[in-house]
Amino acid sequence: MFLTEFREKLTTSFGKSMKDATDKEVFQAISLMIKDEIYRKWQHTQKSYQEGQYKQVYYLSMEFLLGRLIENNLLNVGWFDVCKEVLMESGLNTDKVFSQEHDAGLGNGGLGRLAACFLDSLASLKLPGHGVGIRYKYGLFQQKMVNGYQVELPDYWLKDEYMWETKREEEAVEVRFGGTVEVYYEEDNLRFKHVDYERVRAVPYDVPIVGYQNEVVNTLRLWSAESMNNHFHFQSPNGHDYYHYLDYKRSVEQISEFLYPDDSFYEGKILRLKQQYFLVSAGLQNIIKKHKQTHHHIKNLPNKIAIQINDTHPSLVVPELMRLLLDDEGLGWDEAWAITTSTVAYTNHTTLNEALEKWPENMIRDLFPRIYMIIEEINERFCKQIWYEHPSLRDSIAQMAIISYGTVHMAHLAMVGSFSINGVAKLHTTILKKQVMKPFYQIFPERFNNKTNGITHRRWLLNVNPELASLISSTIGNGWIQEPKKLIQLLPFANDSSFQNAIANVKQKKKEDFAAYIHGKYGIVIDTTSIFDVHIKRLHGYKRQLLNIFHILHLYQLCRENPNLPMTPRTFIFGAKAAPGYHFAKNVIKLITAAAEKINSDPASRDKIKIVFLENYNVSLAERIIPAADVSEQISTASKEASGTGNMKLMMNGALTLGTHDGANVEIKEMVGPENIFTFGLTSEEVFDYQEKGTYRARDVYNSDQRIRTVMDQLVTRFFSKDDVEFKHIYYSLLKRNDEFFVLKDFDGYVEAQQLVDQTYRQQSIWLKKSITNIAHSGKFSSDRTVSQYANEIWGIHPVTMS
Repeated sequence: MFLTEFREKLTTSFGKSMKDATDKEVFQAISLMIKDEIYRKWQHTQKSYQEGQYKQVYYLSMEFLLGRLIENNLLNVGWFDVCKEVLMESGLNTDKVFSQEHDAGLGNGGLGRLAACFLDSLASLKLPGHGVGIRYKYGLFQQKMVNGYQVELPDYWLKDEYMWETKREEEAVEVRFGGTVEVYYEEDNLRFKHVDYERVRAVPYDVPIVGYQNEVVNTLRLWSAESMNNHFHFQSPNGHDYYHYLDYKRSVEQISEFLYPDDSFYEGKILRLKQQYFLVSAGLQNIIKKHKQTHHHIKNLPNKIAIQINDTHPSLVVPELMRLLLDDEGLGWDEAWAITTSTVAYTNHTTLNEALEKWPENMIRDLFPRIYMIIEEINERFCKQIWYEHPSLRDSIAQMAIISYGTVHMAHLAMVGSFSINGVAKLHTTILKKQVMKPFYQIFPERFNNKTNGITHRRWLLNVNPELASLISSTIGNGWIQEPKKLIQLLPFANDSSFQNAIANVKQKKKEDFAAYIHGKYGIVIDTTSIFDVHIKRLHGYKRQLLNIFHILHLYQLCRENPNLPMTPRTFIFGAKAAPGYHFAKNVIKLITAAAEKINSDPASRDKIKIVFLENYNVSLAERIIPAADVSEQISTASKEASGTGNMKLMMNGALTLGTHDGANVEIKEMVGPENIFTFGLTSEEVFDYQEKGTYRARDVYNSDQRIRTVMDQLVTRFFSKDDVEFKHIYYSLLKRNDEFFVLKDFDGYVEAQQLVDQTYRQQSIWLKKSITNIAHSGKFSSDRTVSQYANEIWGIHPVTMS
């Protein structure tokens, strides 16, 4: 059946036989077959939601890191195995066919990947929920390594047709920027008229989100910015209007052109802020229009719609919803505010001050004059509420205000305008309540709650590691696919030698596959019996790739001093992008690659230590790495990583976590037990104590620890570089700026934990027992659990029975 339809699709679409078709044509033919299958379900799902008048959730996010959808969609429609069989029997390379799909450039890191996992779980749990984002023409960037340096190239992921999207031209809306607001009275009511604004056309492109082998297909709606052809008159005798239009057209298209434009300069800040408003305005207009078509009036909006904002980026949803309710729907302030604060929910993803967005007040005023007026009114009323209802917090008004000292605080706006404020791990939520957002918790204690992040086990186990998934199903049955908590049934097999051997064989196979990939791409030969030590995540100071490379440099020094050093061979695998303007992070990448060049070729170390820095880390690359990993590096400074989800993906595939007392590491430790995880370093309380009292002195650690001094002194000699200034920025950030992320403070504990990793790995039965225990407990960290908690405790939505 599949083979017959596949041949027919190749013939009708490309006029080709299987023998003559290119890999791209094969990929496109399979995609068209899947679309034929899912579009029927898609239409039926939307009809069922409308006829049943179900409450629905809209998840607003600046990022959706989908990865490739071809394998996920095949899996979810139930065609994955038969498709692979047909391709293999036809002599086609499935990897080459599937890799014809470019990773969608719609996200950067954990924030966007979490959003993608949530969409998968919503559809697979038959929950009525959709994503709302921006259709960026270019992704973050393509990372190329040139002489060990990161070089950024455009990620034009849309150069080929994106097979999964459908343009909905008829549902376009208008978004307005700039202009002025005229205030007048009409029948004794104050009215506001926005005039002389720049008009932007927001055009939606819909991507189907397919539930796992059920009838549900939800929607990810991505908005693209286009110019309004009727915005200018073209009859001007001097032609000025024509050239003005070209400038306008270019400025409009920039809004949805780049994921995360460079906001280190004023024009970049303007563009980023425009993107955020473009997302929420287009999204909200569409949501309200659809709501009124089904439910006929706006006052029951909170009963039928929940809007979840993913971090502070979409915080303008609060004043924009107020604008629509006040100006378009004609509601009074109190009624509009009651609806808004019963509809919007806010997820916080960070404790870092730099990431709690703030914008210059004049920028908001100039770009969104009506929105600014509404924010001013929200701020005024909130400050009065503090003054009259919470007199003990009067001295904190300036610190809590939405607008203060010429700055608009987006996190404050989100908290004041939402009915729910959630953190994404138990520790993170506790820190929000007790530290970062303590005064807001004192005012709105009922709003704060925790929803520990999760990952979709369908992609990150069933899809990326079919050998492990098959072994699990043959051991405990396949009920875990629908109910991931059933993975706990593996626990009795943790001591079973035959099951341990089977797990070891699967891991070895994935390590060999990955080693072959590395050799084919980079020409590097990896010892597949070595420990695969994996550190894959965005490169940032607090994620501490620097601590990892410092330990490697320390090991290298030991190998040079003692060529017979007894240690288990170790392959250190890094995958990371640094933001283009983040000089420190790019310098760390150069240090890693410089160390790799020296250590990988040194006879004293090359059989014991191998360093691989993987170019252009993305979802598809993560899918290769994670099943092969032995050690999961989760070494962020305690209190800085809100949750992490890489730790969950690696755990689910049998890697053991080497981590700090941070984010979801704490909950992983609670689940698996302290004996099945390697933890080290400062606690969040200790970090806060050092920061508050200012008692930490990085130079004291440098002076007292010969290992650290040796490693750091190599940065400012010509040990890893042709000159002695290449890595001075790193050196001085630690000593002159006092080691903001406690790299030196945690070094000793990290070295000790790494020694324990080495010793444990030599006892394979013990290691495998720990690995199986981690897999067994990983069902707790499925996004199905997380999304069910959101659905029940925040959104108030329920699984739908399809008609």
